[in-house]
Amino acid sequence: MPFGATILDPTGPVLTSEERALFRTADPFGFILFARHIETADQVRRLCGDLREAVGRDVPILLDQEGGRVQRLRPPLGRQWDEPLDFAARAGDHAEEAMRLRYALIATEMRALGIDVDCAPLIDVAEADTHPFLKSRCYGTDPATVARLGRAVAEGLMQGGVLPVVKHMPGHGRARADSHKELPRVTAALEELDRIDFAPFKVLNHLAMGMTAHIVFEALDPELPATLSPVVMQAIRNRIGFDNLIMTDDISMKALSGGLERITTDALAAGCDVILLCNASFEDRATVVEAAGLMSPAAQERAERVMDLRRAAPVLDIPAMEGRLNAILNG
Repeated sequence: MPFGATILDPTGPVLTSEERALFRTADPFGFILFARHIETADQVRRLCGDLREAVGRDVPILLDQEGGRVQRLRPPLGRQWDEPLDFAARAGDHAEEAMRLRYALIATEMRALGIDVDCAPLIDVAEADTHPFLKSRCYGTDPATVARLGRAVAEGLMQGGVLPVVKHMPGHGRARADSHKELPRVTAALEELDRIDFAPFKVLNHLAMGMTAHIVFEALDPELPATLSPVVMQAIRNRIGFDNLIMTDDISMKALSGGLERITTDALAAGCDVILLCNASFEDRATVVEAAGLMSPAAQERAERVMDLRRAAPVLDIPAMEGRLNAILNG
């Protein structure tokens, strides 16, 4: 039976009976957690167990754990990290190794709580006037560096038993607006997009999961944002060569308009495999679940490939990793 074509979040740190019933019916591909879901280690582990029990299978549970501002696990449940752009600069010539170590440590913290997918690496290429909501979260200002460090992030996460989600496809770095609040438009020529913005995603097109950007790329589609554009989605599949599972960014963000039901059906029709809905009311979640329905056969095949990649949490030499990272950053 296909999975539901959604990734959802619960309202709070404890599931309600109403949510259990909805999730059982929806059978979403996975769940995502935020800071409001996280109180103590035992509580998070219990919540993850309850979410999986509600759907009757070992569903993926996602987290935005980039480090810096976008970091849902904080002390004492997770180490506090610098912003990725600052961290990579501080590590200098050893940035690749440092990023790999950083995200392997992040992965061990996540797996200890029952969370097994991280919405990283973020491989948007930063520019001088990239919007502040995004810029410090980037890894660099040239596509080769971004791709190299993004690969290290993905390798570190997988070393720690966590699957990566590459974002924001096909590139968010040129955005001059915050897509949480409004719809950014990018006017760059396609050749420029290919050379810079799309380049890191081509390098990492083998990763199992990707997330869209709510941005209009006028060179491809002057009307619709990537998440809702069949033309941009085809560019992701064909130009970038990404043939794995594509999830939307949160469809409740203000960059998208037209109502959640319409956004859901349009995103799936455009070529997204699964709908991410966050911070919504119970009624809105039920609406999106109904509109999304079950995964298409192609989406289901991609989802099963994701599930096949999951592994038991490995045992890592944490003190040795911390020692090496400290030596890089403070040596």
